Amino acid sequence: MARFTLPRDLYHGKGALAELKNLTGKKAVIVVGGGSMKRFGFLDRAEAYLKEAGMEVKLIEKVEPDPSVETVMRGAAVMREFEPDWIVAMGGGSPIDAAKAMWAFYEYPDITFESLITPFNFPTLRTKAKFCAIPSTSGTATEVTAFSVITDYAKGIKYPLADFNITPDVAIVDPDLAETMPQKLTAHTGMDAMTHAIEAYVSTLHCDYTDPLALHAIKMIHNDLKKSYDGDMEARDRMHNAQCLAGMAFSNALLGIVHSMAHKTGAAYTGGHIVHGCANAMYLPRVIQYNAKNAEAAVRYAEIAKFIDLKGETTEELVAALVAELKAMNASLNIPDGIKWYEGGIIDETEFLEKLPQVAELAIGDACTGSNPRIPTQEEMEKLLKACYYGEDVDF
Repeated sequence: MARFTLPRDLYHGKGALAELKNLTGKKAVIVVGGGSMKRFGFLDRAEAYLKEAGMEVKLIEKVEPDPSVETVMRGAAVMREFEPDWIVAMGGGSPIDAAKAMWAFYEYPDITFESLITPFNFPTLRTKAKFCAIPSTSGTATEVTAFSVITDYAKGIKYPLADFNITPDVAIVDPDLAETMPQKLTAHTGMDAMTHAIEAYVSTLHCDYTDPLALHAIKMIHNDLKKSYDGDMEARDRMHNAQCLAGMAFSNALLGIVHSMAHKTGAAYTGGHIVHGCANAMYLPRVIQYNAKNAEAAVRYAEIAKFIDLKGETTEELVAALVAELKAMNASLNIPDGIKWYEGGIIDETEFLEKLPQVAELAIGDACTGSNPRIPTQEEMEKLLKACYYGEDVDF
């Protein structure tokens, strides 16, 4: 038996934000990030719609990129004092992910963060509040997923939290919000979405319900991401839908080691963070080469290649064509070919090599590894990470 879970309601299309005025409740908190939603007027509109619905509204602002355990605890404390019956999270993946974790600590003040790290170990939510997610970026799809990524900065580790309890009740996918994304963010979030869809399609937990969502998302992203990056707002609007479809797929099929590696390298180095979507983009071609040694995975990568009209007579040729196409997409989006060149070389080679065994071990233990087509050994994961650092092909 398998499970397929999505939000109860998903409102999409321009102007969908106005659906907030139809929520029923007495109090709502709005969780937002660094200020873009305020600068572009969306926060004021959301607050006004909730007040039109008859709710008292409180803001939890300044959720940082890669939200911390401390931010989660701070927000949960505000919620416990205010006692909302709606949690509305708005912005990029970070405020929505943070709000999901805040939700758990609001309803269950005595649970520990350590207990939530175990996949599918959340207590039953909705005892105090329901959850509405409104994405402003076209990548994480956290508005429809059972996942949240929270960073423990003291340990330098990103933890993916996973539980169907944190799948939002309502998702509002309004492309007006995504039209405000800067070019680099458009590239990184778009390749994050591509990684979600590809990993979902080859996951060991894929099924008839997730496959069509993943394939259609891949085709849409392949067709529209570069156009969106270049400022085509119709393509930007379509990308907002594509990333959501990819999220529906991976929330139910789960992911693979591209994400395991991105989670464990993201906050590991003193030179700076590796942005999640950029990490996925750099790692994806090498992981495909690694996973394609599994015959079933190779066939599914070949199916993806054929679905987006790449050329090849054999499975091997089609897999190679897919890898080449993803590398070409990265280049067209100004994404580097390896960690060595990320942001002009901020990740020191010596530090990378010193931390390699530990990062590899943590990546193998990541929650996303279990559904990957191949489970890497410590030696294989170290070799994979080195290939991603130096931009090398993988043949093992």
